[in-house]
Amino acid sequence: MSYYRTPRENINFVLFDVLDSQCLSQTERFADATEEIFSAVIDEAGKLAENVLLPINESGDRQGAKYDPETKTVTTPEGFKEAYQIYQQGGWSGLSADPEFGGQGLPHLLKMVVDEMVCSTNLSFGMYPGLSHGAIDALTMHASSELQDKYLGKLIEGEWTGTMCLTEPHCGTDLGLIRTKAEPQTDGSYNISGTKIWITGGEQDLTDNILHLVLAKLPDAPNSSKGISLFLVPKFLEDGSRNPAFCGGLEHKMGIKGSATCVMNFEGAKGWLIGEENQGLKCMFTMMNAARIMVGMQGLGLAETAYQVSLGFAKERLQSRSLTGPKAPNEAADPIIVHPDVRRMLLRQKVLNEGSRAMAYWTGLHMDLSHSLEDQDARQKSDDILQLMTPVVKSFLTDEGFFSIDQALQSMGGSGFTQDWPVEQLLRDARISRIYEGTNGIQALDLVGRKLTMNGGRLARTYFTELNAMLSEISNDIHKANCLAFMKALQGSLVWLAKEAIQDPEQAGAAATPLLRMFALTSIAVLWARMADTASKEDVAAKYNAEFLGSKVKCADHFYRLYKPEMSALHEEVCAGKDTLMTFSEGEF
Repeated sequence: MSYYRTPRENINFVLFDVLDSQCLSQTERFADATEEIFSAVIDEAGKLAENVLLPINESGDRQGAKYDPETKTVTTPEGFKEAYQIYQQGGWSGLSADPEFGGQGLPHLLKMVVDEMVCSTNLSFGMYPGLSHGAIDALTMHASSELQDKYLGKLIEGEWTGTMCLTEPHCGTDLGLIRTKAEPQTDGSYNISGTKIWITGGEQDLTDNILHLVLAKLPDAPNSSKGISLFLVPKFLEDGSRNPAFCGGLEHKMGIKGSATCVMNFEGAKGWLIGEENQGLKCMFTMMNAARIMVGMQGLGLAETAYQVSLGFAKERLQSRSLTGPKAPNEAADPIIVHPDVRRMLLRQKVLNEGSRAMAYWTGLHMDLSHSLEDQDARQKSDDILQLMTPVVKSFLTDEGFFSIDQALQSMGGSGFTQDWPVEQLLRDARISRIYEGTNGIQALDLVGRKLTMNGGRLARTYFTELNAMLSEISNDIHKANCLAFMKALQGSLVWLAKEAIQDPEQAGAAATPLLRMFALTSIAVLWARMADTASKEDVAAKYNAEFLGSKVKCADHFYRLYKPEMSALHEEVCAGKDTLMTFSEGEF
């Protein structure tokens, strides 16, 4: 069943008309990143997603990855190996990687667009090459030239894949508790011993080698997160011998069943230090930040597919008559899209999907600008926005992606609950995105505990300066006034937090999740004003049909109707503080 089409108009509109991302081609680093190059890559990615990945998505879910306990190997679902060969030969693994090591050097923003399409059509497949990008970033930024020369090229070419081995059976987020050990050897290598869990692609049959990036502790390391180091542990060594890093089994999951989520046992496996001793957290965050943005795109991609499915269903499913009289008098009933409650669910999906895409692409654009602008202050400004928005993009897009898919399922009634339609799989696949790469609660704590306090609160000041700059160009006074109301509520919450959190850190913890949501809604509010304003311009009108552009203005109005009241409620929730949370004794639960 073909149920997804690349939302090309929406992608083009945000990239080229709203964000003017072709400005990247004016920088030396991304001189080749013209609109024509962007469009050509997006065209090919759309073909890959629709024609190669989508056809094996449902079968991959039904078959799942299979583990053989005798050989300790994993077989991916039918079609995955062939699809990976197409992916690898197409150069997709190295799209945004450094040309010095064989990458194409294109903007990370373009990779985000490709990630969205891959996740829309086959999230399980996308997990295998997806984790390699974090490994590529870590090796590029932190590994010695010797390790880079030996391993980075194969990763970028997609001939090998990479993993992130962080979590252990007894600890998740608190990595200071890890027990995996690294014993120094006379040849400069280390023997790695320990068990890691929930390792995506820890074992698979897609590539000849797998490079595990493993967090471990040296014998004399501090017994805390300050004593963590990062090591590269290949499945096969240079001489072709098997390194004792084995899969001990697969997790049994509710979703992404085609993705092999492994228990990995390192039994004195040979590894090499990445970066400096006891600086593993620094290296890890290089991987994690890239992965968190990617996970946000998973939420968006799955939500886009669910919207397309439920919209098509609503246009065709006949059920009852319109409340104002028949709309399809020649049919036995009207299509359910005429009903207000069905429209409520569809439009919630539409305004959040399109708003979330704009927020994610805006963040991705600043990621690229932070690496390519010549002016140091301008680079710092973009990096401030990237750092602040990374936990927001990860959390909001995955939270709302899941809720959006749930709305799609609900609008389809019993049909949505069955395997006759793809939405139930999308819902199961999407649920993990709110958990891995740092749960969304952890993202909120990262926002209030690290990002808002960095450099004396500079990141938030940069953020509001940028929003005000965008608002200064908006011609619609009503939209501008709505955005200012969003910003006022957020600023009021930050003032309360600044006063209370200094005296009591639990106040910051209690406010973290609603505050993160306020940042997301405020960002999207301003971007919807910008999208609506862009849609009214004469030069843009020549590129798109009137219904497409008209919907942008109406979507902005609908977004403000839905979420302006919520901003007030979130502000009240923040300022209510911790009392009703923290006064309960354990027995009172």
